[in-house]
Amino acid sequence: MEKGKVWLVGAGPGDPGLFTIKGQEILEKADVVLYDSLVGAGVLSMIPERARAVNVGKRSSHHTMPQREINALILEEAKKGNRVVRLKGGDPFLFGRGGEELELLAEQDIPFEVVPGITSPIAVPAYNGIPVTHRDYTSSLHIITGHRREGEASGIDFESLVASGGTLVFLMGIAALSDICRGLIEAGMQPDMPAAVLQKGTTARQKRVVAAVSTLPDAVRKAGIETPAVIVVGEVCSLADTFEWYEKLPLFGYRVLVTRPKETASGISAILREKGAEVLQIPAIATVPIEDNKKLLRAFRNLKEYQWIAFTSPGGVRIFFEEMEKSGTDIRSLFGLKIAAIGKGTADELKRRGLIADLIPPVYDGETLGEWIAREAEPGSRILLPRAEIGGRAILEKLKGFDVEDIPTYRTLACESGILDETMMFESGGIDCAVFTSASGVHAFVKANPELDFRLVKAACIGKQTQAAADAAGMQTYRAKEASRDSLVELILQMHGQQKEHSKTRERSR
Repeated sequence: MEKGKVWLVGAGPGDPGLFTIKGQEILEKADVVLYDSLVGAGVLSMIPERARAVNVGKRSSHHTMPQREINALILEEAKKGNRVVRLKGGDPFLFGRGGEELELLAEQDIPFEVVPGITSPIAVPAYNGIPVTHRDYTSSLHIITGHRREGEASGIDFESLVASGGTLVFLMGIAALSDICRGLIEAGMQPDMPAAVLQKGTTARQKRVVAAVSTLPDAVRKAGIETPAVIVVGEVCSLADTFEWYEKLPLFGYRVLVTRPKETASGISAILREKGAEVLQIPAIATVPIEDNKKLLRAFRNLKEYQWIAFTSPGGVRIFFEEMEKSGTDIRSLFGLKIAAIGKGTADELKRRGLIADLIPPVYDGETLGEWIAREAEPGSRILLPRAEIGGRAILEKLKGFDVEDIPTYRTLACESGILDETMMFESGGIDCAVFTSASGVHAFVKANPELDFRLVKAACIGKQTQAAADAAGMQTYRAKEASRDSLVELILQMHGQQKEHSKTRERSR
C-alpha cells in the first residue's frame, strides 16, 4: 500500500479570516483531520464533509486524547495511505508539541509538511490594539508558556524576563496568573507596569482587561474572564484604548450562522466579516443538477426560439451553464436573448461568465421579477425559466400572457450536520443570529437539527416565504425590508443594535 502523507497545519487564533490560504487548500483535500479544541469554529466549518474528523482535544487540563495516542493515530492513518491533516490552534511549533508529533513520522519515514499558522501571541494583542513591539516602548518580545504540571514549579526565569525590558506574552497561564504577577514583581518589575488579559481574541467573544500588573489578578476575577486567554505584560498595553479597532466595527461581538449553499454563501459572509461579525458558514442545503434532464437538453438545442431567459438564483446560473457545457452547447447560442436576474448575487454569477443581465428588479423575489419581465418583454414573448425543481408560482402568475417554458434544472438537498454541534451552540448562546435566504434553507436547517428548541433561534430572513417557514418552525423571526443582500445586512445590523441595547439595560438593572 502506498504511504500516506501528514500535514501539520496551524489554524490560527480563531478568526477564520486568519487561516492561511495554503492551510485551507490542504484542508480541502484531506481524508482525515485530527483537530484540537483550540481550533476556531469558523475553521472547523471548513473541514470537507467527505473527510473523517477526529477531535483529539488538547486544552490545558482537558485532554480528550493523550499525546502518545495522538502520535500513534497520526502514524496509523498515514500508513493506511491517507492524506492526514493535523489541525492545531495557532502555530504547530509554538507550544503546540508539533515537534513531538513529527519525531515518530520521521522515524517511520512518513512524508510530512508543516504549514505555519498565525500565532495568538501576536494576533490576539493586535486585535486588542496592543502592538507587541513599538520603537518608543520596547524592541523585544518574549513568549512564555504559563502552563505547568500539577505540583511542579513553573520554571520561569522571572529575573531574566524583567531584565530584558521586553513585552512578555504568557500563553496557557490564566490558572497561574497570580503566581506570574507576583513572580514578576518580586523579580523587580514596577507594580504599576501596564498588563492585560485578552480573552478569546479574534472572535466575537473577545474581551480585554487592562490593569497594573499588581492589580491584574483582581481585575480579571471581577471581569469574569474565561479561557482561552493571553496574558500580556509591558508598556505597550497602555496603547490598547488608543489603538483598539476590532471593537469599533459595527458587528463586533456578533456571531452569525450563515446557512446558504456553500457556493453562494461567500458574498454575504464576506460583508458580515468586513463589518466585524464572526461568521460560521455552515451550508444547510446543496444544489445539485437534475440528472438526464431531457427538457433542458431540448431547450439548449432550441435557444434561438426564446426571447428572454430568467434566472432566479446564483445556483441556478451555475448549474445551467455547467449543464450547457456538458451538452456541448456553445455559449454564443445565447446571442440575442435578453437576460433577467432575480438579484445582485445572481447577476454577479452571470458576470463571472462574461454576461451582463439586462434586467435586475429592485426587489429580489419571484413576483417582482415576473412583474418587471412582463413590463419589458414584447407581448407573446417566449421565456425560458430554468430554476429549482420546487419553485414558487408567483413569477408564473405575473407571466400569464407569455409563453413560459418552466424547466426544473436543479433540486436542493439538505446537507448532513457537520462536526459543529449547532444545537449545543444555540442552547449555550454561542450563536446570536441565523441567516436564511430561502424557505428550503429553513426546512433543511430544521431537518438537520431535530433536537433543537427553535424558539432559541433568532432568524434573519430575506423575504416573506423564508420568514413564513421560520415562523412555522417556531423561530424568533426578523425580515429584511427588501429581498436583497444589502437589506438583509442592514437587518442584521439592526438586530445586533437591539441586542447591545438589551445588554446595556440588563447591566444597568443589576
